[in-house]
Amino acid sequence: MSTHKVGPDTTVLADCLEVPGIGFVPVNAFVLHAEEPVVVDTGLGLPDRDFLATLAGVIDPADVRWIWLTHPDRDHTGGLFALLDAAPRARVITTFLGVGEMSTECPLPLDRVYLLNPGQSLSVGDRTLHAFRPPLFDNPATVGFFDDRTGTCFSSDCFGAPLPTADLATCPDVAEVAAEDLKAAQLLWASVDSPWAQTVDPDRFLATADPVRSADPGTVLSTHLPPATGLTPRLLDTLTAVPGLTPFTGPDQAALEQMLAAFAPGPH
Repeated sequence: MSTHKVGPDTTVLADCLEVPGIGFVPVNAFVLHAEEPVVVDTGLGLPDRDFLATLAGVIDPADVRWIWLTHPDRDHTGGLFALLDAAPRARVITTFLGVGEMSTECPLPLDRVYLLNPGQSLSVGDRTLHAFRPPLFDNPATVGFFDDRTGTCFSSDCFGAPLPTADLATCPDVAEVAAEDLKAAQLLWASVDSPWAQTVDPDRFLATADPVRSADPGTVLSTHLPPATGLTPRLLDTLTAVPGLTPFTGPDQAALEQMLAAFAPGPH
C-alpha cells in the first residue's frame, strides 16, 4: 500500500489487486482529516497487507472517530476489526443491511454502529457528510457521501476502472490515464461489478446520477479508481453508455484448465 494526499483534508491509502484477464483493480481507502477524523473503508484483508500499519503512518488510529463502511464486501473490510480494536472511540457508519451482512461472518458490536441511510447526514465537527446511493453498486448496503466542506464525493465502487498496471492503479491522479482508455475501463468495470445495469430503463437509471450532478463535486474518490479531480462531467457522461451494457462473463472450466496447464511445471 502507498499513501498520498488529495487536497489538504484527505489522504488516499492506495492499493490494488490483479485480476487475470481484467487488469489491476484499484482498492482505495481514505482518511478524511475532519475535526472528528473519518476512515472510509479499510482495504483488503490479504495476509500480506497490514492496513492498520499503513493507517498509522497517516493518523494515530486511536484518534479515529468514525469508520464509514461504504459497503461490507471483503475488499472494503480487511482492516475493520483491527481498527475497531485500535480506535476505541470509533463507530462504524453503515446501514441495517450492512450490519446484517456482516453478522453472517463476524458480527459488528452494535454499540459501535451508527446506522445512516441515503438522504441522511452526519456532522463530524467541522463539516457535514451527506449520504447518497451511487448510481452503480454491487451491494444493496452501498452508501457514498458528499463532504460539504471540500465538495468531495466518495462514490464507493461507482466510477471504478481496472487499469493495465499496478502503478497506474495506485497513481495519485486518474488524469494519467488517456480519456478513451479510461472510459473503456470504466465500462468494463460496470459490466463486471453492476451486471444488473443491462436491464435498467435508461432514463430512470440516469436520474440516479442527479445527486452527483447537482453537487458537481470537484473531486470524486472511488474505491476502485485513482482520484479524479475536475473530471466529474466526463464521469457522468460515461454513465450514459451503461444501460444495456452486456454483462461480463468470466472464463469457464475449460479455460481454467487451459490456464492451469500453461502454468504446470514441465518434465524434469
